[in-house]
Amino acid sequence: MQTKTNARSLPKGWRWVKLGDICEFTYGESLPARARQSDGKVPVYGSNGIVGYHNQAVTSGPTIIIGRKGSIGEVHFSKVDCFPIDTTYYIERPKLDTDLIWLFYGLKYLKLQNLNRAAAVPGLNREDAYTLEIPIPPLDEQRRIASRLNEQLAAVESARKAAEEQLQAAWQLPSAYLREVFDDNHFKKWHWDKLGRHVSKIGSGITPSGGQASYLRSGIPLIRSQNVHMNRFSYDGLAFISKEQDEAMAGSRVLPNDVLLNITGASIGRVTVVPKELGPANVNQHVSIIRCDDKIIPEFLSLYISRPDFQKSILDMQAGATRQALTKALIENFDIPMPDTQEQKSIVDLLHGKMKETDVLIESLESQLAEIESLPASLLREAFAGQL
Repeated sequence: MQTKTNARSLPKGWRWVKLGDICEFTYGESLPARARQSDGKVPVYGSNGIVGYHNQAVTSGPTIIIGRKGSIGEVHFSKVDCFPIDTTYYIERPKLDTDLIWLFYGLKYLKLQNLNRAAAVPGLNREDAYTLEIPIPPLDEQRRIASRLNEQLAAVESARKAAEEQLQAAWQLPSAYLREVFDDNHFKKWHWDKLGRHVSKIGSGITPSGGQASYLRSGIPLIRSQNVHMNRFSYDGLAFISKEQDEAMAGSRVLPNDVLLNITGASIGRVTVVPKELGPANVNQHVSIIRCDDKIIPEFLSLYISRPDFQKSILDMQAGATRQALTKALIENFDIPMPDTQEQKSIVDLLHGKMKETDVLIESLESQLAEIESLPASLLREAFAGQL
């Protein structure tokens, strides 16, 4: 029976060996993208894996590829002849009588990425790798371990893909709920109007004098586009400004229940409502404040603007523009449904309830996925402690 008594103990027949006594890291060869024959069948490997194809191979047969530059220490396995480029090392035939698939898993177990020595450009020095020790069992045991790891890691990969698919489906639920509520039947019976007729303020802020260099660790919050998520306010990365700067930016102060809309950049169209607990705050020039009258519940407006179809219309407004930006005139011209406030509140309560359930589901799935993604490292630890 195999047992483990301390970090250096090994099962009977196992021994500690330096990596340099098992194998040699051979430098890959230069092959610029322009020189590759894309109609070839030979996989070309870089530090991140397959980067193209060619009609000529460097290796003959199964090969281990190790990232040397860029994604250092990443380990890949090619079952066929391949072309490792000059950002990699490769191993074809170990020095000792060693199973190549077992060695592939052994290199993953050693976490070669921790050996980065270069400051500016990540790089793996093979002489550093050679000094690492690895527990090596007899050849038959190596093959058994490699086969067992193949089976278990394939099962882990299947579980990971299934969890990712479930998570992707969960992320789509809010859009589905919005489509369900704001459907054509509702549109036909609701009164519609221009948003500009039902607001007391539409306006963005400015960058404080001194820019980011003037931001403080505490003070008056300055809301930026990264704080505005779809129907969610994020405190991550919230900037702060001084009282003096706040006074100079009086026109960009927000109030609880103001609707915030990102009007520039990649996050254009993201919308949420100012949390009641935020307190005095300002926005910068990338965020617009929309202050509704009593005919529109702010959460209702935020939910409506977040509809996938409305988001598409925002992007369509910017088609051909040299710089994406939602102007005050464009926002005032938004066509907005105007059911009575009681129906608006019912819709808000319904959607918020569904989205809270979705948040719980997503949190559960993300936790499940994190556990699955931790399994390969755990299996490798067991395998190289003789416990698999």
